[in-house]
Parts: sequence; structure tokens; C-alpha cells
Amino acid sequence: MVNPTHIKPNMPVVCSNQTQFATVEQMEGNDWIRLKKDDKGASHYIPLSWVKTVDDRVHIDRPSKQAVMQWSTTPSFDGMKSAQRVSTQDVVAQPRKNNNW
Repeated sequence: MVNPTHIKPNMPVVCSNQTQFATVEQMEGNDWIRLKKDDKGASHYIPLSWVKTVDDRVHIDRPSKQAVMQWSTTPSFDGMKSAQRVSTQDVVAQPRKNNNW
């Protein structure tokens, strides 16, 4: 696992296809990287779990097209397509009405 203290502001984020995907704004806690705002002024977040290595750049494990589809606008798994979290709800059985058939 990558040490989050090695990720610093202004580091380029490079995808698996060797293209620069974004630039680090800052770490959000120990699990999320906030990226600098895009040309529309929106902030995006990627999970630290995407990071393979850190040298003078942050290298992530997916190509840029996939990363753009999967990044988040909040530092949580809500809305992230890559999250494998399953939402469970208690199902309460409703009594059946007697239809007199």
C-alpha cells in the first residue's frame, strides 16, 4: 500500500496509459486525493486504493478514460462506479390481502 504522506500538492497524476490525468490539490484524510479543479471549476476525488506507486508523480492503476468515468465529486464511495459496495435493506414482509379467490 502507498503511504499517503508521499503524495504532495501539485504532483501530476499519471494513468496506466502513461498520460497525465490530473494534478493533486491535496490529500483528504488518508484515503482520498482531491484533484485540482477541472476547466469547469469542479473538484474531483480519487481513492488512494487506485494509486500503484508514487515517485515524482502519482501513478494510478487505470487508463484516463476509465478514471474520468469513475472519479467522485465527494470524498466517499457514494456514486463511485468502481466501488463494490452493496447496499442492503431490510425487507419487511407485507401481509397479503385476502382476495377471496
